[in-house]
Amino acid sequence: MKENRLSQLYSGHPVLKEIVDFIDSGEDICRCRIEGLSGSSRAIVLGRIFQDMQHIHVVLIPEKEDAAYFYNDLVALNGDEAVFFFPSTYKRSVQYEQTEPANIVLRTEVLNFLASGKRKGIIVTYPESAMEKVISRRNLKKNTFQISKGDRLSLEFLEEMLREYNFERVDFVYEPGQYSVRGSIVDIFSYSADFPYRIDFFSDEVDSIRTFNPDDQLSVSAQKQISVIPNIQDISLEEINDSFTDFLPPSSIIWTDDAELIKERVNSIYNQTVQREESGQIAGKSALVMTGNRLISELEKFRTIEFGRQRSVFGAETSFEFHTAPQPVFNKNFELLSEKILSNQAGGLQTFIVSESQSQIDRLNDIFAEINPGAHFDPLLLNLHGGFTDNDLKIALYTDHQIFDRYHKFRIRGYFSRKESISVKELTGLNPGDYVVHIDHGIGKFGGLEKIEVNGKMQEAIKLVYRDNDILYVGIHSLHRISKYTGRDNAEPKIYKLGSGAWQRLKQNTKKRVKDIAKDLIRLYAERMSVPGYSFSPDSYLQRELEASFLYEDTPDQLTATMAVKNDMEAEHPMDRLVCGDVGFGKTEVAVRAAFKSAADSKQTAVLVPTTILALQHYKTFSSRLKGFPCKVDYISRHRKPADQKKIFKDLEEGKIDIIIGTHKLVGEGVKFKDLGLLVIDEEQRFGVSVKEKIKKMKASVDTLTLTATPIPRTLQFSLMGARDLSIINTPPPNRMPIVTEIHGFNEEIIKEGIEYEVSRNGQVFFIHNRVDNIREIELKIRRICPNVRTAVVHGKMEGKDIENVMFDFIQGDYDVLVATTIIESGLDIPNANTIFINDAHHFGLSELHQLRGRVGRSNRKAFCYLLAPPVENLTQDARRRLRAIEEFSELGSGFNIAMQDLDIRGSGNLLGAEQSGFIADVGFETYQRILNEAMTELRESGQFENIQEIKPGARPEHEEKDKSFVADFQIDTDLEIMFPDEYVSSISERIRLYKELNEISNDEALLKFENKLTDMFGPVPPPAAALLDIVRLKWIAVRLGIEKILLKNSLLIAYFVSDPDSTFYRTSLFVSMMNYVNRHQKHMSVKQKESKLSLTIKGIESVKTACGILRNIQEDIQKENA
Repeated sequence: MKENRLSQLYSGHPVLKEIVDFIDSGEDICRCRIEGLSGSSRAIVLGRIFQDMQHIHVVLIPEKEDAAYFYNDLVALNGDEAVFFFPSTYKRSVQYEQTEPANIVLRTEVLNFLASGKRKGIIVTYPESAMEKVISRRNLKKNTFQISKGDRLSLEFLEEMLREYNFERVDFVYEPGQYSVRGSIVDIFSYSADFPYRIDFFSDEVDSIRTFNPDDQLSVSAQKQISVIPNIQDISLEEINDSFTDFLPPSSIIWTDDAELIKERVNSIYNQTVQREESGQIAGKSALVMTGNRLISELEKFRTIEFGRQRSVFGAETSFEFHTAPQPVFNKNFELLSEKILSNQAGGLQTFIVSESQSQIDRLNDIFAEINPGAHFDPLLLNLHGGFTDNDLKIALYTDHQIFDRYHKFRIRGYFSRKESISVKELTGLNPGDYVVHIDHGIGKFGGLEKIEVNGKMQEAIKLVYRDNDILYVGIHSLHRISKYTGRDNAEPKIYKLGSGAWQRLKQNTKKRVKDIAKDLIRLYAERMSVPGYSFSPDSYLQRELEASFLYEDTPDQLTATMAVKNDMEAEHPMDRLVCGDVGFGKTEVAVRAAFKSAADSKQTAVLVPTTILALQHYKTFSSRLKGFPCKVDYISRHRKPADQKKIFKDLEEGKIDIIIGTHKLVGEGVKFKDLGLLVIDEEQRFGVSVKEKIKKMKASVDTLTLTATPIPRTLQFSLMGARDLSIINTPPPNRMPIVTEIHGFNEEIIKEGIEYEVSRNGQVFFIHNRVDNIREIELKIRRICPNVRTAVVHGKMEGKDIENVMFDFIQGDYDVLVATTIIESGLDIPNANTIFINDAHHFGLSELHQLRGRVGRSNRKAFCYLLAPPVENLTQDARRRLRAIEEFSELGSGFNIAMQDLDIRGSGNLLGAEQSGFIADVGFETYQRILNEAMTELRESGQFENIQEIKPGARPEHEEKDKSFVADFQIDTDLEIMFPDEYVSSISERIRLYKELNEISNDEALLKFENKLTDMFGPVPPPAAALLDIVRLKWIAVRLGIEKILLKNSLLIAYFVSDPDSTFYRTSLFVSMMNYVNRHQKHMSVKQKESKLSLTIKGIESVKTACGILRNIQEDIQKENA
């Protein structure tokens, strides 16, 4: 094991041996302290002692975050089998009452581990958690229900027991304390495990038990025996009076860091809880926690080891001294680092650099090879929190995140968070009453699933209600023709009348306009590809140094985008690339790297932004990233004095400025560049027409990079492939801090605490209140709560200039709190603002909440988002779901999923000119995507893309007749019983989802996966459902054979070929071979032509499987003939 190189080094440490001997000296209660350990060396020492001695070690650290990092270090060194994190039940602490299910799971796991009598493990905890009383050992046992494979157990009994344990019955289990029953399968999410359990019964016997992933509901691993434990916090008060130390065996060792501080913190929380109880804000909480004095006296029963030089609380007499020093600060300065490494070498110290990612280590090697080839370090792939130098062992260990001054993220095993997909499911799920769009009939209302009888067999269909209560039944095989309507903010769409031509006209109109726009784009692209441009030289070592010093780790998407931009810059013709990604995903970083590459070739870069505030903000970002690099950055906006502006324009012309950032002034008449090499445009859709025209002229000869934060759906990316070079950044930086999100009422204490904490660390606060009429009252309230805080107000009814001035002052730090309407959601990035309050949060849509919250947490400091809303019971179901979802996805990056769902159509970034959002409101978002795709396909087929195909590298040659599909839309009609029966899948919305998912499957591998998923979740697949899967296979073969529609009725299969008699299909070898096959098999099949429609009839087809077989034979025969 490579990572244990450190613990091997430490196994020979002289002081360590003394400590182990002292603990083992046989004294009942030994007390000692350890001094002189810094950085991660504490975790290494503890981990080493743990390997040598079979004991339970409890580590108590004053701050929750430090405890989490300590836990992380231990897991990196010793694996996570025997290392546990023991968190508090509550999100903050007991006085704010909010519990956190994930924490209860981790707590239960620890108590369960200790109760099982295991004697070797490390438990890391902090004061808020250690002060909580716990259920007694006896009661834990009483409330644990064991289930083993092969047990005789009736379903009724199990369900009754789960109800008694307060488990809630749901359709699908996704969080602790839930269970579901589907036929003979029971899913249970016990509080004692990271994953829920799936129990399969065979009559009254437990046939198998497996864990499954709540995100995709698929099984993970088989289990022989499991324990089901209820929420131990729910159990009545008199049963909770023990300290968690009562679970520890007497030989345990307690490690504390600053025990005096721990005692004070616990006392202070206890006293605040008592005060809040006396004032009637909360009830019955002080009985659940103990005082600091009691906690210390509980800990005194064990052997104790204290870190640090503070006064010993436990009266330690013996102390052991290490000689380590914390990692020096390098501030991303590689010269300094390489000198330090050389001086270490001269002093006989071996230098290690620890990093989690191999690519980071490779970069460091590259940089050192160029700067100082003599500097040698040993790389370690490890995740440690703090570097140090140990003078006894003669080693220096530096962490890459400290060298680069990055935020370091901790991970806690089993800290399960409800994944986005569940909420996305809830958002896209169809519920009766929702608006849906049928591609042929327009917008109607969804009326649920209904059973209809066809020739005596039952089938399921979806009921849609149109104007004047006209009803349309859509077969489950045509589900891909309908989609949920997503239009503007909750506006009611127009419902169509069946059979009138209005919808068809609207559709044709939209398609025509989309085509016109697309043609322009394509023409421009072709022109650009034929013009020669400047080809930049390859990367210099300075470029690598700039890239390595980025605050966050690069995500794969970001690396791909950076590579693509650089390749385009090095290519012969001018670049025109669009980079899109959610707010905070590192688009600006891509631009910084490109601008620096341009400066390295002594060419200038112009960065064009829509507002003066963005100009200032980008200027700050660019300057701070390029600090210390040979490159001059400046910006121009109406906030600069006329004299300054004049000087800037003069410097630009003389080539003294490398990177200039500015508003539309930059493309004005009087601006001349000495040698412009790169144009970066931020949020192009927000510029006016005249500016866009000027940009277009510049684009023809200069490399251009456009950035946008509007999510571009996957389906559109492909359609645009012919017209624009696109890079999409879908993933957030992995070491971004999650934003702590909490829901509260309008609670003045929370507001005061939140604002004062932020201001005390020199940060700033947003307070969002979306009503202009009483926004001033809110400002006064805040001033009353926090009298020493400077506040300002902005809202949409102010003059544009005034808004900009206030924002400008806020960015400069003249105010502490900005009270604003949602005007701040668009693209502002103020790294210093790390707390946001959203008042009346229940009135906002999901993506608005996400956008607003994305305003904070932009730097490597912890960020807070407080959602202020009325008590949960007064909210609508919808608002509750939205707030829960946003509270649970504290990570960035869920935004793409959220934004895709209620896609911000208000200003949906316009890939195709300004008209698009009007189209979307008319036809709904998904339908718009389909029309766009059809338009692009038609353009390609009519030869509009010809000039591009020649230029695009890797275009397919002409012999693609085989792969070409002549069928745009396949239909099937049948009288066989084909569906998911009720007793197999009982939840209606789940059935619709499965039908929809099945409709979108396009290859065998995915279909097999789907089938396995069904078996896993619902048991063996019944015949009607198996036939449904075969229909999908039938569809694939039919489409390849040029069949548009199939009727399967009365043991006949009638297949209709492409309906357009002029289609090129009838001139292909495929068609000729098929007719030859029919002639050879005239006994079973015949071809008819009726009113220019050609059909093939095959007799004796009793099932979908037979139909599949026959069509497959035809296909194979034709392939042989054409081979």
